[in-house]
Amino acid sequence: MTTQTTLLRRLGPYDAAAIIVSNVIGGGILFFSPGIAASVPSPWPFLAVWATGGALAFAGAMAYAELAVMRPRAGGEYVYLDAAFGRPAAFLTGWTSFVAGFSGAIATTAMIFAFYLVRFMPAGTVTSEPWFVVPLPWVPLTFSAQTLVAIVIIALMAAIHIRGVGPGRVVGNILAAMKVTALLLFIAIGLSFGTGSITNLQTAAAPVAATSWLLALVPVMFAYSGWNAASYVAEEIRDPSRNVPIALAVGTAAVVLIYVLLNVLYLYVLPIGELAAVKGSVLDVVAERLLGERAGDILGIVSLVSLAASISAMTIAGPRVYYAMARDGVFLRPAAEIHPRFQTPAKSIIAQSVWSVLLVLTGSADALGRYTGFAVVLFAGVAVVALFVLRAREPNTPRPFKALGYPIVPGIFAIASLLIVVNALVRDPRTSGAGLLIMGAGIPLYLWFRRGGRAADHRGSMR
Repeated sequence: MTTQTTLLRRLGPYDAAAIIVSNVIGGGILFFSPGIAASVPSPWPFLAVWATGGALAFAGAMAYAELAVMRPRAGGEYVYLDAAFGRPAAFLTGWTSFVAGFSGAIATTAMIFAFYLVRFMPAGTVTSEPWFVVPLPWVPLTFSAQTLVAIVIIALMAAIHIRGVGPGRVVGNILAAMKVTALLLFIAIGLSFGTGSITNLQTAAAPVAATSWLLALVPVMFAYSGWNAASYVAEEIRDPSRNVPIALAVGTAAVVLIYVLLNVLYLYVLPIGELAAVKGSVLDVVAERLLGERAGDILGIVSLVSLAASISAMTIAGPRVYYAMARDGVFLRPAAEIHPRFQTPAKSIIAQSVWSVLLVLTGSADALGRYTGFAVVLFAGVAVVALFVLRAREPNTPRPFKALGYPIVPGIFAIASLLIVVNALVRDPRTSGAGLLIMGAGIPLYLWFRRGGRAADHRGSMR
């Protein structure tokens, strides 16, 4: 009996676009706008930073589309960095995805989900009050009602996606459709009938420094992160030469439209100074200001759906990276196994979910995300640079789709990514330095995996 080493192509373009929409629209748009408004306290520059982030995301998506149709394999930028710069660079992006990029985002989103659920539960039933603490050295595990809710939603999504692309696709598509429909309706109703003022779009709270505007692009790009989600599942998309570009274009454009319109609505309801002072979810505050407390409850449900959809999408995308790494011998070998019945990388899904649960229990997900947030921009920029490398190195490779505006548009994306990363390193060296240390911690692991792979190959050759 032969072991299956590739995943089956069972996703259409809109299935993959739904993964993008679900992956991107999550906690970022609920919580990031006040902090960005504090950095960019003027309405039009504030909206410009969101529009610029969206334009950069779309430019990156079109570059990824070319890369994905050249190498329609699972793993996203892991595959592209491997082809252009070698296995060590590829490993670092995969390592960062595992330790923080996907697992940390899942843990954070699951805890936000638990926070929202409190609104609909009897008082005192879902709290952060610890039930008990397991006193492990340096990282005690804290169990509470909120951590239990977070663990349950992580486990539920893992179980759904282990059981096959079919059940996962249905759940993901339903959640994505509910999310988009609800947000568009809220935007339309808020701008048409809500209580707000267009003059809020004309009143600045303070001048905007260029460096602050650039620094604000880091959380904006982090809020847009996930626009490349279709590339992670390229191995499972039917007719990838046609459908991967469609998925990346449709999914990314939908997210950009919703994000810009939501921020217009935020400013319509709240002057930018008030927006900068909002604590917690700005969507709840805006809903209650527009339509009363009942609307806040309705938007709380929308937020729960949105957060569940994000966890679902990340549970699909992330494990495809570790599966690709394990298939190449630079991750735990069981992660490369495909479930014989469900045809999914089940052990990769389990590994990511277990690490996410540990991050929930240790409360370290927020710190990891803060430290490595700039890495999302860094690796996306490096992946787009890979496009230039592969164009030069493999000029005769068939390219059924070519990046729009090459070389100018991908070049702008790469340069903008570099400026954002450098600005983050200069303006916040302690946080960014910690992120570099976390990324660098993957180097000895890579050497260990490679040594283990060579040893296994040597044993095989001796038989």
